[in-house]
Amino acid sequence: MIIAVDEPAASGKGTIARALAAHYGIPHLDTGGLYRAVALSLRRAGGDPDNEGDALAATGFPDGLLADPELRAEETGVLASRLSAYPAVRAALLKRQRDFAHQQGGAVLDGRDIGTVIAPEADAKLYVIASPRVRAERRATEMTGQGQKADIDVMESEIAARDARDMGRDNAPLAQADDADLLDTSELTIDAAIQRAIALVDARLEGYPKG
Repeated sequence: MIIAVDEPAASGKGTIARALAAHYGIPHLDTGGLYRAVALSLRRAGGDPDNEGDALAATGFPDGLLADPELRAEETGVLASRLSAYPAVRAALLKRQRDFAHQQGGAVLDGRDIGTVIAPEADAKLYVIASPRVRAERRATEMTGQGQKADIDVMESEIAARDARDMGRDNAPLAQADDADLLDTSELTIDAAIQRAIALVDARLEGYPKG
């Protein structure tokens, strides 16, 4: 069983994907973390983000980097979005993601192109959205909770720019798969969004036994 969860940045897919993995008893992979690790590796190595060769070299990061708290920094996410546009970077991480998806028992993967590129054969697909303003407010709440300053207007502008970049890139652009269920979380609480996601997946799986 493979469940694909895609979204524009900060719509809530990570929370939903983790909840689905726990509900069905299967592993979860935040594929965006792979790109954030590339971004962090590149920056720490002093690489040039405008050089595809430097970006490709950064895909050889150690697995331990995936647990680094700096992966969640806003600047890391912005840089990750830029680097994800490089075909060589996406190709380098493709096998890693597909191997995770096809492990024994299945998995939940969340990202930008899971249902369209990584696992188009997924048994259930969700495309999670929320308005740019709501996403900026959520991210600001998260940042202030961590003691960081956040300007909601600036963050909303950055989110809109990132959406345009993710949707407009030539290689594996962000898009809703034709067979994906749309889940708008703009007006939903976390619990309500999770329950709606489970209901949508259950409908696709038609009683697939839970783990």
